[in-house]
Amino acid sequence: MAKQFNGVINVDIRDSEPDWEPYRQPVAPEGAPNVLYIVLDDMGFSAAQPWGGLIETPNINRLAQSGLTYTNWHTTALCSPTRSSLLTGRNHTTNGMACIAEATTGFPNGNGHIPFECATVAEVLGERGWNTYMLGKWHLCSSDEMNLASSKRNWPIGRGFERYYGFLGGETNQWYPDLVYDNHPVPQPATPAEGYHLTTDLTDKAIEFVKDAKVIAPEKPFFMYFCPGATHAPHHAPKEWIEKYAGKFDMGYERYRELVLERQKQLGVLPADAELTTINPYVEETSADGKKWPDLDVVRPWDSLSADEQRLFCRMAEVYAGFLSHTDHEIGRLLDFLEASGELDNTVVVFVSDNGASAEGGPNGSVNENKFFNSIPDDMAENLRYLDQIGSPATYNHYPSGWAWAFNTPFKLWKRYNFEGGVADPLIISWPRGIRARGELRHQYCHATDIVPTLYDCLGIELPTEIKGYQQIPLEGVSLRPTFEDANAPTPKQTAFYSMLGSRAIWHRGWKAVSVHPTIAGWSNFDNDRWELYHTDEDPTEMHDLAAEHPVKLRDMVNIWFNEAGKYHGLPLDDRTAVEVLADPTRPQIAPPRDRYVYYPDAAEVPESAAVNIRNRSYQIAVTVTVDSTDANGVLFSHGARFGGHSLYVKDRRLKYAYNFVGSNLQVVEADTDLPTGDVVLAAVFEREGDAMPATGTLTLYINDRKVGDGRITTQPGNFSLVGEGLNVGKDPAEPVTDDYPGVSPYEFVGGTIHEAIVDVSGEPYVDLEKEAVAMASRE
Repeated sequence: MAKQFNGVINVDIRDSEPDWEPYRQPVAPEGAPNVLYIVLDDMGFSAAQPWGGLIETPNINRLAQSGLTYTNWHTTALCSPTRSSLLTGRNHTTNGMACIAEATTGFPNGNGHIPFECATVAEVLGERGWNTYMLGKWHLCSSDEMNLASSKRNWPIGRGFERYYGFLGGETNQWYPDLVYDNHPVPQPATPAEGYHLTTDLTDKAIEFVKDAKVIAPEKPFFMYFCPGATHAPHHAPKEWIEKYAGKFDMGYERYRELVLERQKQLGVLPADAELTTINPYVEETSADGKKWPDLDVVRPWDSLSADEQRLFCRMAEVYAGFLSHTDHEIGRLLDFLEASGELDNTVVVFVSDNGASAEGGPNGSVNENKFFNSIPDDMAENLRYLDQIGSPATYNHYPSGWAWAFNTPFKLWKRYNFEGGVADPLIISWPRGIRARGELRHQYCHATDIVPTLYDCLGIELPTEIKGYQQIPLEGVSLRPTFEDANAPTPKQTAFYSMLGSRAIWHRGWKAVSVHPTIAGWSNFDNDRWELYHTDEDPTEMHDLAAEHPVKLRDMVNIWFNEAGKYHGLPLDDRTAVEVLADPTRPQIAPPRDRYVYYPDAAEVPESAAVNIRNRSYQIAVTVTVDSTDANGVLFSHGARFGGHSLYVKDRRLKYAYNFVGSNLQVVEADTDLPTGDVVLAAVFEREGDAMPATGTLTLYINDRKVGDGRITTQPGNFSLVGEGLNVGKDPAEPVTDDYPGVSPYEFVGGTIHEAIVDVSGEPYVDLEKEAVAMASRE
């Protein structure tokens, strides 16, 4: 609420009395601490050393030694939902984040838009005198708003952050990221060959943001939300960090689990009688109508692997470990800067992972995770060919499900599931000036919704009833501050609600009920779900299902789940496959679908979510060009990257088209005649044949209305990427669709002028498109 003017106004300013109070910037209380969230992605419960993991994390250890390590903290099982809770203190379904922001539904629980009635920490603290900075992964903006034509209301700058540098979607290439600076895309400042890596870039910017303000107002505190892409796929790390782990995982993931459980017991992370969960506990489970447990969510026993497979799987773990250790190093650089500048002691540091380790690499791992989003299984022979390149710019890699199982030791399953493997995650809270306890464990049950109430408690802030005109929904978490000084304080929490992609769970006063239902598997029939019951106070690893022994208790727990679902907008449930969700024609778009799309050179990249959809249909691409030189070459049109994408370009005077099918099959069609000079229309026309999936047909090249080449190609059933490179005219920046381009990145077209590119999905004959392209060019 704005302050009222209490001065005196007369005709002459000399007879008037000013009142500056309504116009002053907000000022934080004297001595108010900084707040630093460090949010890692898909790290899992037992990768880092403080929770018994075997991956070296000296700087995460440093935070644990200066603060409190929580062993019973829980997330929502997925990225966007957890992050929404971390920023608002409300449940993910209250926030409209029942799933990731790219998979929105038209319902209150999953619309992908955090209500303004659920203010973020940045919105609250910014109005109270803190500077607010966001670095890295946002993932709280629906796909239809991740483009330059959309509202920026749900971009970081629109949700209370004064400065932003990072990527908007759920993942990005660590070597070639999709960077946004404040409200506009920017190119990366260097190339991988020049030493570029996203985590280092984000750390540099984080330090820069703090410096920029502290040199002007040294006493002004900041809130920083630091979210590197690590350790989400693709697992990309500098080679020297990967090589540190050569041979360190040769024992395999089953032995890793045994070693880690021993360490967890020694450290006191788990009780001495904690049991190790078994491999593939639900592989024999079937749905009411006979559907099998999905092959994706199965672990291959280590001794069933060939020697080559074991070697490949070990390398994938080494890359992941190098990625985490490299990230830890960059966290250390940020902490070192805060310590050297005298800020660290009075900084509340909250370190978390947003969900359990991820099994999206499937049983065999992947050198291109985009196959997962296209429902295409990985090929072991192909993966082996990339053995020495895993983690480099040549791969978009993800380890196999066995390592997700291992990095969630001792729990079962992983990200996406509401078993402990999906929701039990690391939490450290360090505040040297505010917490006397150092290097201690805390075992109280707590949840992602509890971080914001804890933070406000530490800062002496009550959530206002209204923020920017919006009546606020009350916080749904509880403060953990009573646990800071009393290791034996009872958990402040009574109930925790879980719902994710068809998987459901409820925790209530030491008991947990969880449904046995695979995620994104299309089982439906939720009324027929089998529920398991665990007394987690005595059985933290969910080993002993007590459903048969306590049917009344189980019924009560399921009833509590439905009650909580009613309070927090938990319905409807959605377990559709990724392809089904992403192909839903009712999902919002920034503009209605049309038959013809016109794109121009010298414009910002168009994200795939806002670009023409050519999936599973015939399409035509026509580029109008004035060719000035016989040496003309470069990219005319590109969409996607090497891990899925297509491109029309000129090389050695020949028109060429490349379609890179999920990075596994580079299909190239080349013209049989040289490119002429003058005004021309250069085109690629794909005609789908039949209804088979993936779509197959003939790709024909044209110069004006003359056919100059053709070939059969297969096109992807799903997106070129979850949120990767988009559509460009006249260039292919960052990761190219093909290495066949002439010149150097961004492979711009030279030797002529591109006027526009038209993409037609109407199914009309090409001759009509060629005539329209000529007409459009004549209007220039």
